[in-house]
Amino acid sequence: MLSRSCKFGPVPENSWANWALGTIQSSIALLVLLSLVYPSQAIAANPDLETVLTGSRQRIEKLDYRMTGRLTRVEGDGKRTNYRFVAKAHWFPDGLRLLCEISGPGSQKTSLLLHMSASGQVTIQTVHPGEKTASVLPFEHWNDPLVGTDFSYEDMVENQFFWKNQELLAPEKYGARDCFVLKSRGGSQDRTHYDSVTSWIDRGILFPVHVVKLRGTEPQKEFIYYGLRQLGGVWSATQVEAKLQGKPGSSILVIEAGSGKANLGRKDFDISQFNTQEEKEK
Repeated sequence: MLSRSCKFGPVPENSWANWALGTIQSSIALLVLLSLVYPSQAIAANPDLETVLTGSRQRIEKLDYRMTGRLTRVEGDGKRTNYRFVAKAHWFPDGLRLLCEISGPGSQKTSLLLHMSASGQVTIQTVHPGEKTASVLPFEHWNDPLVGTDFSYEDMVENQFFWKNQELLAPEKYGARDCFVLKSRGGSQDRTHYDSVTSWIDRGILFPVHVVKLRGTEPQKEFIYYGLRQLGGVWSATQVEAKLQGKPGSSILVIEAGSGKANLGRKDFDISQFNTQEEKEK
């Protein structure tokens, strides 16, 4: 049947050309489709970007500390309001937990428990002065000033390194330090009040020394890290200053004492028991 229905013979030269052209066009179309579906496989990864993100994420995933210090709001005229700041943090298989207590002038205390998953998703629980139980902080209040300082609730964790949209800008110096410049943008899957966070990260230790956060048309918020040191193989800052562009004064978080290997467990992050535990440890 095949021999009766088909005629065999030499194929015209232009038919081979058409076949070859069609094959090339199909291959190009397939590559374009694959680049849309699998961008990370179709485009070679930027090795510096991979280095910065891996180093920043691994630093956070090694956190296991207790610390005490002070949080100070410095007004434009030099007036200072000091708060006692106590915190502990540990990375668990389901992400980071950070529990902190801020004691204001007098006996007022604010406690907050932040949980950041491995994908950068954040939840925040708080106990404000006069409250006896913890409650989930609504997203619309994440950017509220923390006890009247330039730090917000959201500023307590570095979730920007876990966002999906990351871009490495041209390297720059910040002071005497050679830095990678990483621009992180929150996507639809990321809960954040910031449009972008740009971090100047020291090339040698992969620790941020300067961070700028932008939100719409609001003044930019700037963070400067001082007194960088390495404890137990993990780099940290002894002081972080936050300031809003155009606003007099700034806020400073100073670490006075602590342990970089605290061996914390889940029981250490019960926000309802935090005040009691801290009183026993004094």
